[in-house]
Amino acid sequence: MGTENASNSTISSSQCDDQHSNNKINTLVVLNVYDLTPINNYVYWFGFGIFHSGIEVHGKEYGFGAHDFPVSGVFEVEPRSCPGFIYRCSITLGQTNMNPSEFRTFIETMASQYHGDTYHLITKNCNHFTDDVSYRLTGKQIPGWVNRLAKLGALCGCLLPESLQVTSVKQLPEYHECSEDEIVESLSPATPRESTEIDDEQEKHLLSPSARTEDVTFIKEAQVK
Repeated sequence: MGTENASNSTISSSQCDDQHSNNKINTLVVLNVYDLTPINNYVYWFGFGIFHSGIEVHGKEYGFGAHDFPVSGVFEVEPRSCPGFIYRCSITLGQTNMNPSEFRTFIETMASQYHGDTYHLITKNCNHFTDDVSYRLTGKQIPGWVNRLAKLGALCGCLLPESLQVTSVKQLPEYHECSEDEIVESLSPATPRESTEIDDEQEKHLLSPSARTEDVTFIKEAQVK
């Protein structure tokens, strides 16, 4: 009888573990898309435009921006409130079963692969980052129109001005240490820009989250062992 009770206890424990695994909560993975300029309103319907995008998971949005240092260029902001950009739309990409702690480890690992000084508008921009994150989390890529400018630029780079091919800002990112109980701190929403042209100074502002460091927090990259 003792052996039978032990066997039943083992089976019950196994079933409980299986049920816990099956009940693991999935979280939506959402792509938030922004306009870099209101001109997009006129060319968007033709499949063109200059866009920024961020990935929203567990109530925070993550993007990639430029600076001049070989450290993380991945940052977090409040969803749909990335400073310097004009919010356009959100697209549900799929789901992930990573809990907040697991996702934090994941995004810190991604940060080690996306340093601010490696940012390039044509070959490694914010949309390349969100596409990579989306594929790793959901197995799906972001819609092609979001990064179409970069794809065209890769084919016809000679047609694009040099100022649009590489951009950076000269400010060392400040990191925010996060505990498991408080994965991220509250950030204030930003006011979108309303100008209709992109000059050199505005371009640096739009293409880098460091333009308003009080509204963004850079993700500290995972330490390579």
